Amino acid sequence: MQKVRPKKHLGQHFLKDMNAAERIVNLLSLHRNYTKVLEIGPGMGVLTQFLLKKTNYKTFVVEIDGESVVYLNEHFPELTGRIFSEDFLKMDLSRLSGLHEEGNPEPFAIIGNFPYNISSQIFFKVLDYKDIVVEVVCMLQKEVAKRIASAPGNKDYGILSVLLQAFYDIKYEFTVLPGAFNPPPKVDSGVISLRRNAIQQLDCDERKFVQVVKAGFNQRRKTLRNALKPLGLNFEHELLNKRAEQLGVAEFIQLTKAFTENK
Repeated sequence: MQKVRPKKHLGQHFLKDMNAAERIVNLLSLHRNYTKVLEIGPGMGVLTQFLLKKTNYKTFVVEIDGESVVYLNEHFPELTGRIFSEDFLKMDLSRLSGLHEEGNPEPFAIIGNFPYNISSQIFFKVLDYKDIVVEVVCMLQKEVAKRIASAPGNKDYGILSVLLQAFYDIKYEFTVLPGAFNPPPKVDSGVISLRRNAIQQLDCDERKFVQVVKAGFNQRRKTLRNALKPLGLNFEHELLNKRAEQLGVAEFIQLTKAFTENK
């Protein structure tokens, strides 16, 4: 069979290191309450081949590149009926979730070598479906991976750090060097895991929480008193003397509640 080589698309670099691929797949915590895993951008199936060896769950993939879809259909017959040939960012993830017998949405995990230039958009979509996406294991640009996993007080700490850490326990797992990819990227890659925590709903207006976090980091060198002025700040609070990178999730919740009460 003639080998189909997918085009590089969406800024993606295809992993060729089999040891790294297997290590990424093994980070999935199979004891959790899910039976499905969705791989984003499988390309030529480097991660897929290891996912399909697991019998604890069914593997689904979403791939926007037509040549990659052809390759996957030819080389992985196990994926028949489980390939979404579409844009993940436009995908209705509830289609994959399905329902338990009792009628509740069935959770699932996401895994993938995320394209560098849409990784942030992928995470914002995960947040939109946080009630059914219980776990994410992924590889992305090391700088972004570090940012997501970093703690308050760190210069890497930012908007995605706070928003994701509000609902997920996040761990930076390991680094993958450029030589592990084809073509080699100009930067190192990082693998992180996100596992849903017990927080079902924040103790504040979640829409306002997002606004406060984004406004705070959009002018991160300023104190929150100045950074939040565009939102119509008109109250005093001790946290306003700090900068956004100094606040953890709980403090952002506290500030959001004060903001809402004084609006």
